Amino acid sequence: MCRSIKTLRPPALPEEATEDEMRAAALQYVRKVSGFRAPAEHNREVFERAVEVIAAATAELLDGLEVRGSGRSVAASA
Repeated sequence: MCRSIKTLRPPALPEEATEDEMRAAALQYVRKVSGFRAPAEHNREVFERAVEVIAAATAELLDGLEVRGSGRSVAASA
């Protein structure tokens, strides 16, 4: 994958990931998959939408993970 995307869950990150960190990871992912560092104007909307969707999915993933041995259980019960 992309080496500039860092692990955003404990214990790799001592505190919860920020929205900026999740968006940066999503941006790197979209850049890698699309092959564009910055989209052309006609692709900007779909590029930015993909970044936002992936950032939201990242937040959902991190909120639902249970990291054993860390004393952290973030899985919400419905």
